[in-house]
Amino acid sequence: MKVSISQSAYLPWLGYFDRIIKSDIHIVLDHVSKDNSSKTNFTNRNKIRTPQGWSWLSVPLVKDKEDPEQALNKVRILDEHLWKRKHLNSIKHYYGKAKFYNTHEAFIHELFQKDFMFLHELNSFSTDYFMNFLQIETQLLKSSEMSPKANKSDLILELCEKVGATSYISGPFGRFYLNNQSFLDKGISIEYHDYVHPTYKQAYNGFEPYMSILDLVINEGENSRNIFTNLLNF
Repeated sequence: MKVSISQSAYLPWLGYFDRIIKSDIHIVLDHVSKDNSSKTNFTNRNKIRTPQGWSWLSVPLVKDKEDPEQALNKVRILDEHLWKRKHLNSIKHYYGKAKFYNTHEAFIHELFQKDFMFLHELNSFSTDYFMNFLQIETQLLKSSEMSPKANKSDLILELCEKVGATSYISGPFGRFYLNNQSFLDKGISIEYHDYVHPTYKQAYNGFEPYMSILDLVINEGENSRNIFTNLLNF
């Protein structure tokens, strides 16, 4: 039983889905504080391709002064629509002429027409859409519904034990905080997900890796699934 765990992400990048594909169960880590690292924070932002390279799309969030460490499933989106219009216009401007833009246009418009109060609702809606399009059947669970008690490495181990994991697929940064021996003592191996980014057709000259999954599906359409499965030598 292979298990992966991560916070939700806004219009996630390819590696996010690649780890889910390789898992039997993926646990959305939503009961902990939002990751604010400049290197790994993709809970409310991601990149899209532009002629100059790439650009961030960031969702504005409400800052709760009374609870600055609030759980991710309680983080609210700032209630103003300027960001929605900006994101919609940016996607249409940079991808409107891409081969498969029309395939996903209805979803894109629906995404920005809905009034999501919480960030996790927005992220879940888009993740579900892309998982369906990529035909990913991995079971998704939420840590907030599993009543975990531990922290850091022990938290990951506790969640793995709760679902009967025999192998945990960790992101590469897990090397710096996971207690490997504690996993081995419980009969759980750790596999580090050092993602090898594929190249594919993009709307502009050159190739920029680490874009939102939007970049792949709008340019490659139904072939997007093959780009993932061709790399399943993990």
